[in-house]
Amino acid sequence: MSESLNSPEASRPAPGPRTASGVPDGAEHVPGVSVRHSRAKGEPRFPDGPKADPAGSHFERRIRSFQPRRSRVTAGQADALQRLWSKWGLDIDGHRVDLTELFGNDRPVVLEIGFGMGEATAQMAAADPDTDILAVDVHTPGQGNLLNLADHQGLANVRVANGDAIILLREMLSADSLDGLRVYFPDPWPKKRHHKRRLIQPEFLDLVATRLRPGAIVHCATDWEPYAEQMLTVLTAHPLFENTCADGFAPRPDFRPLTRFEGQGLDKGHVVNDLLFRRVQHGDH
Repeated sequence: MSESLNSPEASRPAPGPRTASGVPDGAEHVPGVSVRHSRAKGEPRFPDGPKADPAGSHFERRIRSFQPRRSRVTAGQADALQRLWSKWGLDIDGHRVDLTELFGNDRPVVLEIGFGMGEATAQMAAADPDTDILAVDVHTPGQGNLLNLADHQGLANVRVANGDAIILLREMLSADSLDGLRVYFPDPWPKKRHHKRRLIQPEFLDLVATRLRPGAIVHCATDWEPYAEQMLTVLTAHPLFENTCADGFAPRPDFRPLTRFEGQGLDKGHVVNDLLFRRVQHGDH
């Protein structure tokens, strides 16, 4: 499932000597090995990596669409977080960010909310090097995995953001700064009493519309049909978005890879629906 911001999919290894990157000595670059070490109270998990609570000062009584998850981080993921966070990472702390400065160029920027382990994000970045991808999630192993993939594949057009996408959109990004939004397989919150936690809501689209340039595409995908219907209803009703597909749902575009999670859903008989809506100006309908 995608966004641990929407779909949110630590541990302590035996004490012992550590390398400069904070992992146990001899554990770096060992695929599949969990990073577990004892930490003193208050000691950051990754001293040079993503912060545990980057927007702690922005606590607000707001229903969250995500549940941060903790799971084991492999040595390779930990090493990537330590080495690459200062170069390709962004903590969502409420401070304004200049995307041109962040990426070092003025190419179009697409925001991806929720990338899971990052395989599909890396594939899309490799296939379209002229588009920059700002990928947001709260799942630490996924952050490390995507950084690792970007490093090994030389994907200079990927940046990994850690934290609440709402704070990023509302407080850190400028108006008309994005050329697209991708929300793939967000948590469907299937129980009726939890529907208010779903990300794709009118208020969210109001905020997104302020950050997308006219012509930008909002691309959602889900294998939960009731949520797909809600997405279609909410996007269709919004005055600043128009459906690019007259039939409602769109065929999966070639640029969106078939993910492992999606394949598992298809094997279970789930129907995957894509939605592609364009940001319009007032009066363009």
